[in-house]
Parts: sequence; C-alpha cells; structure tokens
Amino acid sequence: MKINSYSFGRITVNGKEYTGDIKIINGTVKPNWWRRQGHLLQLEDIDDIVEASPKVLVVGTGSAGVMRIDPQVEEQLSNLGIRLEAARSAQAVELFNRLVDELGPDKVSLAIHLTC
Repeated sequence: MKINSYSFGRITVNGKEYTGDIKIINGTVKPNWWRRQGHLLQLEDIDDIVEASPKVLVVGTGSAGVMRIDPQVEEQLSNLGIRLEAARSAQAVELFNRLVDELGPDKVSLAIHLTC
C-alpha cells in the first residue's frame, strides 16, 4: 500500500489515480468519500474506520487545511485507543506512507480531503 503522489484534487494510490476524497482502510481504497457537513469531519463520516480499529488514523485536512475535526471525533478515537494524526493533505500523505512502512497497512487508516 503506497500513496504515489498527491496534488490539489488528485491522489494516486498503488498506481491508480483518484479525483475525489478517499479513505484507506486495511489497505483498501474507499473512493468518493463524502462527509455529512463537507468541511467538518464527524464520527458518522468514519464509522467504517472506527469499526476497523486501526492503531492510527491519519486525516488529511485539505491542501490549505480547511477541513476541521469535530472534538467528539478526537475524544472517541482516544477512548478507543486509536491515535489521531491530522495535517494538511500533502503532509498527511507523507505521514501515512511512513506509518504504513513502520506498522503495516492493516494498522493505519487514512481519510483525506483532496482540495481546499
């Protein structure tokens, strides 16, 4: 599992390009990820990630960091022992790749906003 590249509105994972927000769970890309409130990440937006119970969730908050994370997300992930790492999307990609190398693809999930 490797993110090959990211640029505004585009991400390439294992050689396949996506132009919509994605999640990666257990090494599988879930394309066309939508959130209930666009630029606010809420628990219901990542139910499948919570269910997968990774060690780390990396959140890409967009090119300019516009997407916010609801404090309830942080609290719930902490209660479940899931470490949350949030950064602008370019930095989130680098972090995700590094953590996958260290921990393995089943231990690291990604939720990434490709624009804003």
